[in-house]
Amino acid sequence: MTHATEAPAPTPADAKLMLERALFEIRRVIAGQDLMLERVLVCLLTGGHLLIEGVPGLAKTLTVKTTAGVLGGTFNRIQFTPDLVPSDLIGTRIYRPDTAAFDTELGPVFCNFLLADEINRAPAKVQSALLEVMQERQVTIGRQTYPVPDPFLVMATQNPIESEGTYPLPEAQVDRFMLKVLVDYPLHDEELTVVARSLSAPPELEQALSLDELRALRRAVDEIYVDPAIVSYTVDLATATRRPAAAGLPDLAQYVAFGASPRGPISLVQASRALALVRGRSYVLLQDVAELAKDALRHRLVLTYQALAEDRDADALLEEVLGVVPAPQLDLARGAAA
Repeated sequence: MTHATEAPAPTPADAKLMLERALFEIRRVIAGQDLMLERVLVCLLTGGHLLIEGVPGLAKTLTVKTTAGVLGGTFNRIQFTPDLVPSDLIGTRIYRPDTAAFDTELGPVFCNFLLADEINRAPAKVQSALLEVMQERQVTIGRQTYPVPDPFLVMATQNPIESEGTYPLPEAQVDRFMLKVLVDYPLHDEELTVVARSLSAPPELEQALSLDELRALRRAVDEIYVDPAIVSYTVDLATATRRPAAAGLPDLAQYVAFGASPRGPISLVQASRALALVRGRSYVLLQDVAELAKDALRHRLVLTYQALAEDRDADALLEEVLGVVPAPQLDLARGAAA
């Protein structure tokens, strides 16, 4: 019955216009950071969670908050601290003396868009509680299970330059993030715009997309064509991170303890479909995969102590992998027709 009332998925051209309208509204607040904004849209369109890493002051939190304001959904922010407990996230059971019964108070994770600010400051118990929500889209309190609203997205930020009072995210949780985006300082002209905007009151945001329109856009992503050769290419990239010697990179084996999990190529393919839709296409190009490969795979590599000692990061290793794994030759005319 629900599917009968759903609006039809928009065409790629219409989807591009809808997303450009949302981006225009977001850019009234956020100057520059185009790559981060594009990746936020990709995760919105695929239902994947997003991890944003960068030094303080780069508008990470403001971007997530602004994006939620442009969409017609509920938004909650949790500031992660070392003294946080799981009930601060998911809720708890409270005894009511007047009724001699327990009532369930649901926590702030029950929203459409959850901002987990400085997520690496939370202890292990809190991170494991968030892990269930991210993967299962539900929360267990006592013996009862409560589903979170649909859509549900976690957009988390973390600061890479502080180690005191932080807890490294477990690999199982990091793997649940579809993309990890590294945010750098803005360009000179972009920073001029940021400073100039700080001299006046911030603009009032207008809702540019409703949740129903977001669901329709997600259905449009499902219709984006992906050539089987591209799917095979993403699997080859992940395989090369697990067995670099077999891919012609024997020196890389000493730097990678564990390669990308199967969620890596899955996320890469899905994100590429969303990026194609953002750019108004009905099919995925190799360029889409190349642009998203590091974002989808960098946090899924577990590096050895040797890599840390020699200051070899995941991006440098992925650059070598992308250089040796042969890209397929695509018949774009056949893909467009399909």
